[in-house]
Amino acid sequence: MNKYIGHPAQIYGVEEMRLTGGKGDGMRMLYVRNGKGLEFWVSLDRCADITRLSLKGDNFSFISACGNVSPNYYDKEGLGFLKSFTAGFCTTCGLTAVGNPCTDDGEQLPLHGTISNIPCENFAYSIEDNNIYIRATVRDARIFSHKLILEREYVVSLDENKLTMTDTVKNIGSSVAPYEILYHCNMGYPLLSEDTEIKISSVEVIPRNEHAKTGLADCLKVESPQADYEEMCYYHNFSETAEVSMYNPNIKKGMKMIFDANELKCFTQWKMMGEYDYVMGFEPGNCIPDGRDVMREKGMLEFIKPDESKTQTLKFEFLG
Repeated sequence: MNKYIGHPAQIYGVEEMRLTGGKGDGMRMLYVRNGKGLEFWVSLDRCADITRLSLKGDNFSFISACGNVSPNYYDKEGLGFLKSFTAGFCTTCGLTAVGNPCTDDGEQLPLHGTISNIPCENFAYSIEDNNIYIRATVRDARIFSHKLILEREYVVSLDENKLTMTDTVKNIGSSVAPYEILYHCNMGYPLLSEDTEIKISSVEVIPRNEHAKTGLADCLKVESPQADYEEMCYYHNFSETAEVSMYNPNIKKGMKMIFDANELKCFTQWKMMGEYDYVMGFEPGNCIPDGRDVMREKGMLEFIKPDESKTQTLKFEFLG
């Protein structure tokens, strides 16, 4: 016990908030601090994803122009997802579709699936063994179709600026379901600038299209914001353990992401150097974002059987 304080909230903890006004009105948030400079917001009405994240006052995440948007405004038609794509530090995509809108197996699928616009059913948090634990349950299910449950756990160290996110997805239905998941992690200014150094421990890099191919040699180079910039995406392949890091010497801060490439076999680097849309996306997943129909055609589409569970873990280390 710290005899200098009256309540742990002086230094660290989890506080429940609600937004007021605008399209985010009424949204439930958890404001998390570990006492070492790491602060972030968990959006309970958006899959318990992380929106803002900062270290010792410097922002790490990209927040899109639409800001916080309640799932009440979600538009699943075409590219309507982008109207409520807050981006933030991490947006979960899935659970039965990721990437381009398409029709697959007779089913019309929206951009990046629906899980990021589903509120969690329940949540809990506690402080034990010098860690903050946050747990949330999100149900992605409908009648006459797939029935999946996502159990999410965050573990935040009170001793170091480290964060672990573990997701377990279980098929609680009686039918085999397509299973796609992608973690759309979005880094923004001031962590991201033209002086930011990026390292990705991949053994192979494949440009998504001919346009991306023109920038392949400089895929890790960060440029200044540009008007009318056309995004570039690169697919990285790893051996086993994947490490992705970035460091900005101007603010003397950085971030490292670590994951098991056997759990999350695909990794997309999204490079978007546009004015006001200035973001570098790191996107581990079990698929690439070209649409479920493409994954099926390539023989890469994963499935989850009744009573089967699949677990994925992302580890983050924050430096500075």
